[in-house]
Amino acid sequence: MIKMLALSVVAAVTAIGGVAVSGEVDVDVEKGGIVRASSGTYTFHVTLRHADTGWEHYADKWEVVAPNNTILRTRVLLHPHVNEQPFTRSLSGVRVPAGIAAVTVRAHDKVHGYGGVEMKVALPQAGG
Repeated sequence: MIKMLALSVVAAVTAIGGVAVSGEVDVDVEKGGIVRASSGTYTFHVTLRHADTGWEHYADKWEVVAPNNTILRTRVLLHPHVNEQPFTRSLSGVRVPAGIAAVTVRAHDKVHGYGGVEMKVALPQAGG
């Protein structure tokens, strides 16, 4: 009886954990997906993976965040991508303060908020 109860608890915790993790947005910045413009701004090409189910639950934005947690720029996603997974969107004109060598790209969805895989990305320097 105790073994069966322990297995039931493990199964329930695993199921709950699986639901929470599978519902969050995962980020991937494509290899070579950051371009430094001559004006000192950057363009990011970001791929998101999320189990969008419709208007009530979809990945609704991603952000470029400085090491001090300042949001440098946000790419708002205006509709669900139910049949387009994973999907890539770009964001140009991201101005990064001098001295910052890397940023974090994170995503958000309408149900879970922030979560899933974030990505720390080294920025190409001048000429890169």
